[in-house]
Amino acid sequence: MIVAQPLTADAFSAFGDVIELTDRDSLTINDGMCQRHHDLAHLDFSDGKAGISLFDGKARQFPYSLDLVERHPFGSQAFIPMNNVPLLITVCPDENGHPGTPQAFLARADQAVNLHRGTWHGVLAPIGAQGLYAVVDRIGAGSNLEEVRFEKPYRISAPNSTNQK
Repeated sequence: MIVAQPLTADAFSAFGDVIELTDRDSLTINDGMCQRHHDLAHLDFSDGKAGISLFDGKARQFPYSLDLVERHPFGSQAFIPMNNVPLLITVCPDENGHPGTPQAFLARADQAVNLHRGTWHGVLAPIGAQGLYAVVDRIGAGSNLEEVRFEKPYRISAPNSTNQK
């Protein structure tokens, strides 16, 4: 059993960026009426262009069964929540071109993530309700998707104490 951990920038750094409000690289704009939290993710595309899509995902529950992971070799992929629904993020280290043992993180409804190019990750998994996400990723020629289905699914449980806002 894999226990989902609260999403933190340090714990997730090997797989991507956590996009959330911080004082890092923050500046005041719009005549003092807006705080810009600047350049929070490293978008990385081998070619093509950045595109914005909407993903409308069906609700998932704990315990969650992880049986499929994918990766995108030509570009990073950012998931930005639009309707206040937490997101289960599962990622795997790469082991010689194959996904290793999964790790699971539970993103609060006010956190977004940017997965590094080539990071093995589970499919969209909004927790508790249907989730709408803006997705920033590579649009271009060629197949930017590799999938692996696990012979035996991993079971993921909720964190002992979720830090939901």
